[in-house]
Amino acid sequence: MSAWSLVYESYEPAKEKLREALCTLGNGYFATRGAAHEAQADGIHYPGTYLAGGYNRLKTEVAGRDIENEDLVNMPNWLCLGFRINGGDWFKIDEVEIIDYRKELDLKRGVLYRNVEFKDAEARVTRIFGRRLVHAGNPHLAAQELIIEPVGWSGRIQVLSALDGRVINAGVDRYKELNSKHLQVLEKRVIDEETVFLKVHTSQSELRVAEAARTRIFNGDALIGKAVEDVEESEYVGQVYEVEAKAGEAIRIEKVVALYTSRDRAISECGLDAREAVTAAPDMAELMRTQALRWAQLWHRFGIDMEGVSPKQGEDVLRVLHLHMFHLLQTTSMISMGLDAGVPSRGWHGEAYRGHIFWDELFIFPTLNLRVPEITRGLLMYRYRRLPQARRAARREGLKGAMFPWQSGSNGREESQEVHLNPQSGRWIPDNSRRQRHVNAAIAYNVWQYYQVTGDKEFMFFYGAQMILEIAASWSSLAEYNQEIDKFEIHGVMGPDEYHDAYPGSDEAGLRNNAYTNIMAVWVLNCALEVLKLLPRVRREELCFELDLGQKDFDRWEEITRKMKIVFHDGNIISQFEGYDKLEEFDWEGYREKYGDIQRLDRILEKEGDTPNRYKLSKQADTLMLFYLLSAEELSALFERLGYEFSHDTIPRNIDYYIKRTSHGSTLSYVVHSWVLARSDRRRAWQMFRRVLQSDIQDIQGGTTPEGIHLGAMAGSLDLIQRAFLGIEARGDVLWFNPCLPEELERLGLQVCYRRNPIRVEISKKHLTISAMDGVSETVKIGFRKKVYDFNGGESRVFLL
Repeated sequence: MSAWSLVYESYEPAKEKLREALCTLGNGYFATRGAAHEAQADGIHYPGTYLAGGYNRLKTEVAGRDIENEDLVNMPNWLCLGFRINGGDWFKIDEVEIIDYRKELDLKRGVLYRNVEFKDAEARVTRIFGRRLVHAGNPHLAAQELIIEPVGWSGRIQVLSALDGRVINAGVDRYKELNSKHLQVLEKRVIDEETVFLKVHTSQSELRVAEAARTRIFNGDALIGKAVEDVEESEYVGQVYEVEAKAGEAIRIEKVVALYTSRDRAISECGLDAREAVTAAPDMAELMRTQALRWAQLWHRFGIDMEGVSPKQGEDVLRVLHLHMFHLLQTTSMISMGLDAGVPSRGWHGEAYRGHIFWDELFIFPTLNLRVPEITRGLLMYRYRRLPQARRAARREGLKGAMFPWQSGSNGREESQEVHLNPQSGRWIPDNSRRQRHVNAAIAYNVWQYYQVTGDKEFMFFYGAQMILEIAASWSSLAEYNQEIDKFEIHGVMGPDEYHDAYPGSDEAGLRNNAYTNIMAVWVLNCALEVLKLLPRVRREELCFELDLGQKDFDRWEEITRKMKIVFHDGNIISQFEGYDKLEEFDWEGYREKYGDIQRLDRILEKEGDTPNRYKLSKQADTLMLFYLLSAEELSALFERLGYEFSHDTIPRNIDYYIKRTSHGSTLSYVVHSWVLARSDRRRAWQMFRRVLQSDIQDIQGGTTPEGIHLGAMAGSLDLIQRAFLGIEARGDVLWFNPCLPEELERLGLQVCYRRNPIRVEISKKHLTISAMDGVSETVKIGFRKKVYDFNGGESRVFLL
């Protein structure tokens, strides 16, 4: 198995849904899970196709009240391609004897293969060879090919090719009590002897989706087989083809699909354009050729070169990194730039978290910023377009500015549930996660980091500045002045930890003075004041007038950045929130002995009638997020501004304190912990990094990955390579390098894009080589060990480590 392939050599029903998620194919516009062509949704298989931004809302009565949820909709299943021999049963892999099996995801070309040799109930042996793609260049096209080869028998083969609109959202067990029928069929018909058509719309959002499928059957290059029967049901349309097969002669079936929606640009009507596109679509061979070409172009920009001290370990690590980059590019691609869609935490790979957008952008955008930052810009525009909804949310809370939601979907309203189901106890419990106001700091941080890498003044002046200023205004409104201590405080919030949403025994939701929230609020206000200086006078005056901001507001911002309350205990341990030191220590050893896997302590404790609110424990990094986002120099300056001491042992003491009290109930936790340990404890940092790599491919959370990948952790692993191991930081007008190559690696190399200029970076045990490539159009400033160097196109320098 190479570093470019994910291979499964046996069929294991219990792992099929996990493999379907990991073998999803997509292009940023839509994605289809790696389910078998003959599969239907059941306890083993779950075909699913998801459109970027394809949401719908349904109401369900829960615990005596109507709850409305917005879901990423499972669109009509275009995979349907079944066959049977001599009028027998339709082929199902779970009902035959498997002789040989291989499933391979070709990461280099974006193609999924499945080869099966089986013996049926009539003792006939048959080989099938399948391949599939979702085209990386044409957002609307997908295709699959199925080759059937009789072994020692001849007979009649019937093939059923269909489009299935009967699908519902049933990919997450804990949502099964909720209404799940999102689609209504508007039109279905057989177009001609090789084409069928289906058009649906979503019941509430009225999004129209059209699919047209063209099916052809070949023996060698000869087109054979005619449709002998049309199959039309209320929400299903297909055709049955019939061919005579001979022993040893392969029958090849080719199915090409076009998918369009009513939201597409430059179309007349989605059904018309889908039918025209599938008629004009190339054959499978040409689609494979152009697919390989497009992926080669993507890997040129996004590739990673790596050698491990152990060649096998190096290849294993590189394979997973390729897998992670592959799924990142299937969720957010060049195609994404023109769409009005965000980046969901679980990709377009399943129905987990209902396809919502959280704060995972914080872990995803850094990789995109340094490769193709135009993708980041497009995704930031998703946030900008939802400013009106964020402003309304702030007004409802009595705040100025804009307050973005913890969970966002179609139009940017708060999509967090009011109650959620604990699958361990079976109880519906209150959900206070909407109190994670820190998502607003993440959005402002993302805007600023994009600007640092790109220097994109147009975006900053017309879009980014407005987001930062309005977020700053909401933080200023949220901060309350405590005259007794002459400090500003923020109450009623949740930090990234998520285990603590209230004080023990309190009826009041939220916490006081979460350190991460308060410090990042100060960071945002500082950033906003910096942005005001950056803006041209006319644009600054326009924005201040439009947003009703004046000197009084800016004076308050300045004051908050000097008087925000931060709580400490045990010397310089930054208290996760006020009162944290009064919580009980948790019996980590006892619970590990009792339960083994204790990543989701919140569910375990709730089942026991207890709550994490009583204990010093965390689901994931909370206070330590500060060391992930901000350098020691930045934090030191912030603390000094606030009047608090920041000594040389502040970071290591806090890392040691909190790492012992974290259950890693989120895959993002390992990303942050690997980062903060990278320079102080390389061995543990590498262990955490390997854990990040295992997150999805081994489904370390025990059943979550089948519902959708963890895109934040996948992108986080890539960002660890770029910004932790290579030590890349865009600051000011300089691209700084401070590499820290893990002992397990011999060499690491990649290409980055800084201020529209391509730069090649290579690191070994002894050398850092930086090359400004021929496409560099202007002098680039590179920083290494406090010195700044000017690079021009074609220039290369080697630095000793």
